[in-house]
Amino acid sequence: MKILLIEDDKETAHFIIKGLSESNFTVDHIDNGKDGLYLAMNEEYDLLIIDRMLPGIDGLSIVKMLRASGSKTPILILSALSEVDERVEGLKNGADDYLPKPYSFSELLARVEALLRRGKETPTKILQVGDLKINLENYTVTRNGKKIELKPTEFKLLVYLVSHRGQVVTRTMLLENVWGYNFDPQTNVVDVHVSRIRTKIDKGFSKQLIKTIRGVGYKIEE
Repeated sequence: MKILLIEDDKETAHFIIKGLSESNFTVDHIDNGKDGLYLAMNEEYDLLIIDRMLPGIDGLSIVKMLRASGSKTPILILSALSEVDERVEGLKNGADDYLPKPYSFSELLARVEALLRRGKETPTKILQVGDLKINLENYTVTRNGKKIELKPTEFKLLVYLVSHRGQVVTRTMLLENVWGYNFDPQTNVVDVHVSRIRTKIDKGFSKQLIKTIRGVGYKIEE
């Protein structure tokens, strides 16, 4: 597995590279946003680890530009900005996970492995509930033939809901399986993303697919 690390702090970069190399990953390291973006755009990587505060081009801008270009490579943001709003902003703009500093290497490694596992999990090519169809091969979503544009994390969240259609899915389950971290009672990242998805797939249709189960979570069904 090949990972690109974009991190300007030398000690942090050394710490991450050493740990990942010992875990049998190949790591390319860049210490600035401009060169990091170039490599991410032009080389093949299994995962990108990007510090949010970088010289040249900041990490969040890199994520936005990669997603705008159509890149589906999993992205883990590292940041000293650990407030809920900061994490939500990172996830809303296309990151797949967000790890606040300081952190232990064991947690970083667990996040890396979870993102890489999720990238491989495509058991069927088409998921469907009612007139909503998800093509896992080309990452497209349609409802009644109309194409719906979703950001990468929104797509993963919808896939999880549809994979469990007819079942009540709790916020904790979504946090653990879509974002890869344990339940934080202070975060509203799940509700924010579900609200955005609901606007995209239910607005304008007579039948609402996503249902809120008050105090528990969500369910998607015809």
